[in-house]
Amino acid sequence: MHRHGAQPLDATSARFALWAPDARSVSVEVEQQPAVRLQPQEGGWHSGVAPCQTGERYHFCIDDALRVADPASRYQPEGVQGPSELVDTSAYPWRHAWQGRPWHEAVIQELHVGLLDGYSGVCKVLPRLAGLGISAIELMPLGQFSGERNWGYDGVLPFAPQHSYGTPQALCELVDEAHGQGLMVLVDVVYNHFGPDGNSLPRYASPFFRNDRQTPWGAAIDFRRAEVREYFIQNALMWLCDYRCDGLRLDAVHAIDQPDFLVELARRVRAAVEPGRQVWLVLENEHNQATLLEQGFDAQWNDDGHNALHVLLTGETEGYYTDYRERPIDKLARCLAQGFVFQGQADRHGTPRGQPSGHLPPSAFVLFLQNHDQIGNRALGERLSRLCPPAALKAATGLLLLAPMIPLLFMGDDDGCRKPFLFFTDFHDNLADAVREGRRGEFAHFDAFAAPDKREQIPDPNAAATFETSRPQHKDVLAGWHGLYQHLLDLRQRQVIPQLPGTRALGAEAIGDKALTARWRLGDGSELRIDLNLGEHPQSVALPALTRRLYDSSDSAHPDSVLAAHSCVVSRLPPEQEPS
Repeated sequence: MHRHGAQPLDATSARFALWAPDARSVSVEVEQQPAVRLQPQEGGWHSGVAPCQTGERYHFCIDDALRVADPASRYQPEGVQGPSELVDTSAYPWRHAWQGRPWHEAVIQELHVGLLDGYSGVCKVLPRLAGLGISAIELMPLGQFSGERNWGYDGVLPFAPQHSYGTPQALCELVDEAHGQGLMVLVDVVYNHFGPDGNSLPRYASPFFRNDRQTPWGAAIDFRRAEVREYFIQNALMWLCDYRCDGLRLDAVHAIDQPDFLVELARRVRAAVEPGRQVWLVLENEHNQATLLEQGFDAQWNDDGHNALHVLLTGETEGYYTDYRERPIDKLARCLAQGFVFQGQADRHGTPRGQPSGHLPPSAFVLFLQNHDQIGNRALGERLSRLCPPAALKAATGLLLLAPMIPLLFMGDDDGCRKPFLFFTDFHDNLADAVREGRRGEFAHFDAFAAPDKREQIPDPNAAATFETSRPQHKDVLAGWHGLYQHLLDLRQRQVIPQLPGTRALGAEAIGDKALTARWRLGDGSELRIDLNLGEHPQSVALPALTRRLYDSSDSAHPDSVLAAHSCVVSRLPPEQEPS
């Protein structure tokens, strides 16, 4: 199988390969040099060698008429419509010999590189994150998108790190510096669709897509084809091997209708990574396919856990929160005890969803109170710091950071940031109008935005002010929140993480409409117990007598038989003191 794109061969030449089954001819045009015709190969490939030095720019020319960027371009310094640049990441002088960290040590913070002023801006926050107790950063998608600002999920050239964030070398420097701070680097990758502006593949490689299946983003990608699979597998290997990232988070794999592709990707990644190096693969998957977590994938974002917590904290039950409206505390207890809430039960559409997950370890599930989706897909981008009482959020944070699942934070969480995180793009003309009106139309069925004048208040995604408003700031924050996170992450580091290998759930049960008790047997035989009350009134609970109390979020003393309103109590019961 050909390698997509351009690879330097020596100081003066490179090999070029383009899968263009609809093209009669393909040439490569390197700046200020005569075009070189690529040779047609079996299966729709065109390949050949042409004079080209690292740093020089080139286009592919289809049928002597259509000039396009390399779909596997490694850098687009002039944007999606500009020429591609030949890049050689192997020349970067890595400073840190890094083999990764065990997955159970992961405490992840999701970051948007653009809002932090590019790769160099992210480098500036690394010491603070490491000092707080974060052990991994997860970068929202980096693939080249149209314009200067975007969430990243509208990327069209997934091999090219976004030019407005910095150069490929600057990305290497970021990864290198993170490793020097002891931080893992995960990258969010989008393999289920391309963005609406700048994707030329349909014009010369229409078999890349299916004409018999549509998705919310257009024609589905055809993962039945070996060339298509290879395109995305080579992309995964680029992030992990060329840029030495520590893992990938695969966006919305429920939109990929060939699960065997995912299994193949995981197998290829494991085979390519050198012995001794630790690399992690994480899924976002509404289908809750537990079997994928036994076939090469380490964990899945647990939307079920978030959704149940959100309903308990805010009382909101519109949209997808409808599935968690009835007894959300029972659903949260099921999540803590078994992983997924939906393990084959019918959702609000009457469709069975999910597979049994109780046999999987807690580390197979990434738990979060919010992320880019859950904040930014709100009409006004409000964070939980504006949606629920601080005491309730403090209690839920205790659960998040001390439960055995892998915790995920969103940028600003650790400061109690109250600034919104909005949906933003940088489209123009008709596409900008369509995105703005489509965004507002999404909320027409929500009570708060049923009236047209209310929908007009939803920020325009394309306005520069929408992007600027989304920058986290250290001024508009909840008092004491940074200290809270520092305390809880120190407890996690000392009291929870060392015992996580071998942990198994002992069960969880509701003890009221908004309270529960959850228990786990840790790897050293001790028991971790979390009693959580997200309600406004105290709740009676039978706390064990012989207990080491690790954390109590309530501000006032109370009897051991009472769980204060909006509180979280975390206890450890040593093996020798277990009740019979």
